[in-house]
Amino acid sequence: MKPIWIVDDDDSIRWVLEKALARENLTTKSFTNARDAMLALQSETPQVLVSDIRMHGASGLELLQTVKAKHPGLPVIIMTAFSDLDSAVAAFQGGAFEYLAKPFDLDKAVELIRRALEESLRESNVEQATSETPEILGQAPAMQDVFRAIGRLSQSNVTVLITGESGSGKELVARALHKHSPRAHQPFIALNTAAIPKDLLESELFGHERGAFTGAQTTRRGRFEQAEGGTLFLDEIGDMPFDLQTRLLRVLSDGHFYRVGGHQPMKANVRVIAATHQNLEARVKEGLFREDLYHRLNVIRLRLPSLRERREDIPLLARFFLSQSARQLDVEVKRLSDSAMQFLSTLDFPGNVRQLENLCNWITVMAPGQTVEIPDLPQDLLPSNTLSSPVPHSPQAERSGTEAAHHPVVQTPAVGGADRHHTLAVTHSWLELLEAEATSMLAQGQPEVIVKLGDKFEAIVIKAALKYTHGRKNDAAVRLGIGRNTITRKIHELGIDGAKDD
Repeated sequence: MKPIWIVDDDDSIRWVLEKALARENLTTKSFTNARDAMLALQSETPQVLVSDIRMHGASGLELLQTVKAKHPGLPVIIMTAFSDLDSAVAAFQGGAFEYLAKPFDLDKAVELIRRALEESLRESNVEQATSETPEILGQAPAMQDVFRAIGRLSQSNVTVLITGESGSGKELVARALHKHSPRAHQPFIALNTAAIPKDLLESELFGHERGAFTGAQTTRRGRFEQAEGGTLFLDEIGDMPFDLQTRLLRVLSDGHFYRVGGHQPMKANVRVIAATHQNLEARVKEGLFREDLYHRLNVIRLRLPSLRERREDIPLLARFFLSQSARQLDVEVKRLSDSAMQFLSTLDFPGNVRQLENLCNWITVMAPGQTVEIPDLPQDLLPSNTLSSPVPHSPQAERSGTEAAHHPVVQTPAVGGADRHHTLAVTHSWLELLEAEATSMLAQGQPEVIVKLGDKFEAIVIKAALKYTHGRKNDAAVRLGIGRNTITRKIHELGIDGAKDD
């Protein structure tokens, strides 16, 4: 954390604040005049700045003006005598976080500095450097179209509306649009309008003045001010309350807004990128979304494909997320077997990329061994009482775990549920699936259908028994009702791994 700067030409004030903040384990740096602080700002920045208003040379108000020009999110506390209350008002108009009247109570002064510190750290977390954001991954044709659109928009400040299902990566696209725009070196601020209670959303967007409502003890900058000169990403815009849509339309129309409880218009130089998973045209017809705001937002529309529309990207994304998860947990990277990877590539993932990422985090923590097979995946992903992993839109994986056999099968039981709750809706018994598989193989004219299906059946049953007996093949043979020589021969013929002598 950066130090707290104290700017005051009174030695006793600096000394008292330095000692009080040191007792709170907070580092400080002191200046005897505003000019020295302005020079220091050219090469470093504080976490919070506390300055007297009247000093020899430049005043605290001049220092405040300099700070706000370079670092608009930096909280500045102005110290002032009771006779300078008019100056305190001017300080607030200049963007000061709060004023501290002299003589002040030391405990209250420390409490105020702590509040400013929390605000500073909160904004630091919000304004993450876009260089830390991972690039978008994807090789599918649908994603190449998205990349081309980002390239075409790279030098534009035009408003963009991103549509796509939840979890498909809309914020990553918004960050990429910002990163490759002329505003790249300015803040990128993201706000999920559906995640903020309606009563707080207005303040979150536009900020509020001190005393604007109960609990508003300080003036607070909203997301429009935080994003000044940069990009404001409004996710789930379709859920924005109707009355706030009017205020947002005003900002998009003339670039001005008011803080809650404020009377001075604020100028916004912000590029707005909005996103939604909803059908805004339908919401307009239902009277839930303003038509004029819709047209303001829908200047350029960018549709992001769902993960099931870009299945060829699932292996690439899965390997990336497994590597990322292992790095975060400082463990060895786990690997999906070919059959497990192909199985994942057949699932519908209604939670899209976010759901796949959550699954990879689960695998890193919960799956046994370094090579992950289909049975090692979460049980709610697997079809119960089925012969194999049903495949909807791609070749079906070998049940024995060897190379995939290219047999089209019945329509998939799809993964469903929320991002963190993967559910597989099983609509067919294993006998129905077996019949469908046999019918498909016969229709293709494949030879030795009964032998191939028999081998797959035996491999699955033996592997299940070995897993149940922790690899003890003699115990598995007893439970299956076959002899030890028979199971040994089958394990060798079918290429089954993981068996051991009892």
